[in-house]
Amino acid sequence: MRARIVRIGNSKGIRLPKSLIDQAGLPEEVELRVRDGELVISPAGERRSGWADAARALADRGEDQLLDPHVATEFDDREWEW
Repeated sequence: MRARIVRIGNSKGIRLPKSLIDQAGLPEEVELRVRDGELVISPAGERRSGWADAARALADRGEDQLLDPHVATEFDDREWEW
């Protein structure tokens, strides 16, 4: 099936026929990427999916330290209570 690329404001886009969307099982939100010169449209994953596992892996490797040293503020010195 062919489609024409059309101007949409400063961007360009294509209209996807409902039958293709239904066949692919695409939800309202999708992810776009280019793979080997082709545009790939796939269902969007959960936001921040895999972040917890990645944070655990960083901690396991000892790579979860602050990049900059802590700098105390007036809040730390006067207002913060344990």
